[in-house]
Amino acid sequence: MPPYPPPDTARATASASRSVWRHLLLAWPLLLLGLQGCNDLTRSSVDAVKLAMQRGHTVQPSAAEVAAKPYYQLQATSPDGSAVLILGNVDGQRQAWYGAHGVVIFLEHGRVVQTAGLGQNLDGLQLPADDPFARGLQALTAPVSYRLGKDWSPGYRYGVPIDATLTPAGPERISILGNNHDVLRVDEQLSAPALHYRATNHYWVDPGDGFIWKSEQQVAPGLSLQLVQLRPYRERQP
Repeated sequence: MPPYPPPDTARATASASRSVWRHLLLAWPLLLLGLQGCNDLTRSSVDAVKLAMQRGHTVQPSAAEVAAKPYYQLQATSPDGSAVLILGNVDGQRQAWYGAHGVVIFLEHGRVVQTAGLGQNLDGLQLPADDPFARGLQALTAPVSYRLGKDWSPGYRYGVPIDATLTPAGPERISILGNNHDVLRVDEQLSAPALHYRATNHYWVDPGDGFIWKSEQQVAPGLSLQLVQLRPYRERQP
């Protein structure tokens, strides 16, 4: 389990700012300030991450900065900017990555399955019994098609049927905090013809166990996130 409990989200309200990244960029300094009492975090570290509060600011933590902070860290980026989130809870395969003001990104098998506190939210997924992500994307040798349902808000767009096709795109090498990872890229085409909706997601997958180091996912129409595992939480392999 992660070393810290999730931050208190009781003050989150529906009237929070419409700017997704204002919430996420606030998360980093507030969480650090809240943890100062029980961790050896320096004032300079807190001052440095306050820069992330500027709209459009891109956070580029160094390997040393990530290693100095004793919790699991995920970088989330949109066209408006980026922020570093921390892992607050793990329930089976479900991971909850927390920001401030009730912002949460939930992952299962590396895929975003729910969000909270954003301008648009993915409220839930309806997945097939034989979910390719549960089997592991590293096992794909040919395109695989399946159908899922998505719940989006606002607008009460629930149970939207989505046709999806996963296609292995071959090996690539990515660099995270100066470390190279030899991975497999998998592309995912999403389509909902009735809504004239189309999107393409990308996943960079560990060929050994299917762990997703990096992804680009559209979680709701018009809201895409790039997620990079800076300090990942990985279950022990048998």
